[in-house]
Amino acid sequence: RAQSVGFVLPPQNYPLYIRSVPTENELKFHYTVHTSLDVVDEKISAMGKALVDQRELYLGLLYPTEDYKVYGYVTNSKVKFVMVVDSSNTALRDNEIRSMFRKLHNSYTDIMCNPFYNPGDRIHSRAFDNMVNSMMMQVC
Repeated sequence: RAQSVGFVLPPQNYPLYIRSVPTENELKFHYTVHTSLDVVDEKISAMGKALVDQRELYLGLLYPTEDYKVYGYVTNSKVKFVMVVDSSNTALRDNEIRSMFRKLHNSYTDIMCNPFYNPGDRIHSRAFDNMVNSMMMQVC
């Protein structure tokens, strides 16, 4: 069965949110995502001022492995979204990944607007979970 994993990481790179479908093997994806953070930082540095000017937050394919493809997205406040999808999923297009990250970013913004959420705390939101789960089912 195909796997997909989503991570939300603040600028300090500790996980605010992790969702894995199916849930087994979640731990092995920590390494994959942690490794991808170097690529995210490289891409952000390479974009530099262009990132701010054109507001293009989608980083695209960070790197493919034999089994997975790792995609990245960064917000203006340097919060990173990382998605790991099964390499066998050839139907998934770049535009669809970009659209998923935008939905994720919009849902994350809704959480930030909640006066009861402390920025930097782990994300515990049923609405966010539902949105992420529907995205993951689309990917699997």
